[in-house]
Amino acid sequence: MTTEKAARRPMVKAEQVHKSFGHVEVLKGIDLEVQPGEVMCVIGPSGSGKSTFLRCINHLEKIDSGRLWVDGHLVGYREKGGKLYELRDREVAEQRREIGMVFQRFNLFPHMTALENVMEAPVLVKKEPKDRVRERALALLDRVGLGDKVDSYPAQLSGGQQQRVAIARALAMQPKLMLFDEPTSALDPELVGEVLDVMKQLAEDGMTMIVVTHEMGFAREVGDSLVFMDGGVVVESGAPREVLANPRHPRTQDFLSKVL
Repeated sequence: MTTEKAARRPMVKAEQVHKSFGHVEVLKGIDLEVQPGEVMCVIGPSGSGKSTFLRCINHLEKIDSGRLWVDGHLVGYREKGGKLYELRDREVAEQRREIGMVFQRFNLFPHMTALENVMEAPVLVKKEPKDRVRERALALLDRVGLGDKVDSYPAQLSGGQQQRVAIARALAMQPKLMLFDEPTSALDPELVGEVLDVMKQLAEDGMTMIVVTHEMGFAREVGDSLVFMDGGVVVESGAPREVLANPRHPRTQDFLSKVL
């Protein structure tokens, strides 16, 4: 594929993505595209399918129908003669390496220092040389404002600091796409800003990001696009300032009247 074609290719493309858990249909046909370097913010009430959709993008959840591509590659499957065949675990793991994910809960290894947490995956999964990874990990911890906390254990860090270590850990794999699943919702209000600042910086550096969030100020300031999900569908999408100031759909209006 030519560089020009690759540049025009969406980083994420979803076509009619459906996902059910038992008899409950959580995603009812999601269509969207995220361009390279774009920050897409996804908002909506609890249970609207936002986190499930995010987890489908890196195949933590398998979709039931539809198609999902990341950087031109089908996620979790290969297509042959119009039929989908599931990839082997090893192939899925290889795809997942290129997608960083930051959860509500920090999920750090409690018995490892901040530095060890950040170094773990590149050394273990990508088999990179330890000294090179250490150098990168130190630079990343510095980048998220934790250069003085490299030897601290998670229990010695605040929630905001732990979440910043989690972001550095995801970045250590040098992903082409970052997924954030309500990264500030488990934090005390005064710690939210320090995590959002790191995410703002990432956006300025051109990282492609999909951010499920309740932080409307972040969506307005940093987002290139805003998607409102409810009941497993995309109800409305557009430029963040436009959607937040003039929501067109009654469901969007109702939701924003409660959160803004």
